[in-house]
Amino acid sequence: MPYPDFIAAFPSIDVPFPEDVVQTAVVKSDAGLVAFFTFLKDMVLPVHAHGAQWGTVVEGEIEFTIGGETRIYRSGDSYSIPAGVEHGAVIKAGTLVIDVFEEADRYRIKS
Repeated sequence: MPYPDFIAAFPSIDVPFPEDVVQTAVVKSDAGLVAFFTFLKDMVLPVHAHGAQWGTVVEGEIEFTIGGETRIYRSGDSYSIPAGVEHGAVIKAGTLVIDVFEEADRYRIKS
């Protein structure tokens, strides 16, 4: 089930992946960034690190490797990534994820 229209109408962010692969909607405050991701195609998220991140899988499946440990996350599963810990993922088409980033400027909001 897609996100409701009012969430889909939130601003999108500038991510390094094509819009036909992943769509975004965000809410930003001085304290952090909440991103709603919709993955339209299978995608590999390269290993990287940044500030702390917490997320939950709304629908679909992600094979996440966090700090060298790999686990499958499905609908209802949540994950927490401490600041500076390397992580990467294989994300299946149709997956919906909500990620919360401690860094308010993690991604640039598109105008």
